[in-house]
Amino acid sequence: MTSKGLFISFEGIDGSGKSTQARLLAEHLRAAGRDVVLTREPGGSPGAEEIRALVLRGEPDRWSAETEILLFTAARRDHLERTITPALAAGKVVICDRFADSTRMYQGLSRGDLRAVVDDLHRLMIGVEPDLSILIDMDPEQGLSRALAQPTADLRFENFGADLQHAMREGFLKLADEFADRFEVIDGARSIEAVAADVCATALRHLSP
Repeated sequence: MTSKGLFISFEGIDGSGKSTQARLLAEHLRAAGRDVVLTREPGGSPGAEEIRALVLRGEPDRWSAETEILLFTAARRDHLERTITPALAAGKVVICDRFADSTRMYQGLSRGDLRAVVDDLHRLMIGVEPDLSILIDMDPEQGLSRALAQPTADLRFENFGADLQHAMREGFLKLADEFADRFEVIDGARSIEAVAADVCATALRHLSP
């Protein structure tokens, strides 16, 4: 917890339901009188949204993992400057659908041994971690089925197939152990309402009265 607001990120494999849970948490906190900014990555600011279209659409091999790291870092820097930092300075709760942990997984580990590159760029250009990271854990096959059923053009990573999703799930769980001081793992293979109840209880433990 910080004195200038609270930064919460949601992480998980594609189709885990994290976007729905981020939205439901924002609605719950707003109803309770909290000032909340709900945002996403890549995206969350005009410049970052333009980069989002570049990295999430097109053929799976459109970009190398190294190029993606640079694009995601550029998007995150703009997002941080224009959205996240001002909101936290104003004492707001920032709820972000993905943050740097997704880059550590997708580009840093699951598509090559580039974790050190991701971490070096993060330290140099971002330097911020969430106060609380909520990992919605989900079976990879179930998650991929959910993701592919959604009507969206942003399916470039889903089109890498089930192998990437399995690697992602394993990587996220290891990341939750690595950063145990800020990660909370929640079972996403339940009803939306049951998951949301756990998410809300987790977030409230980190919020000041």
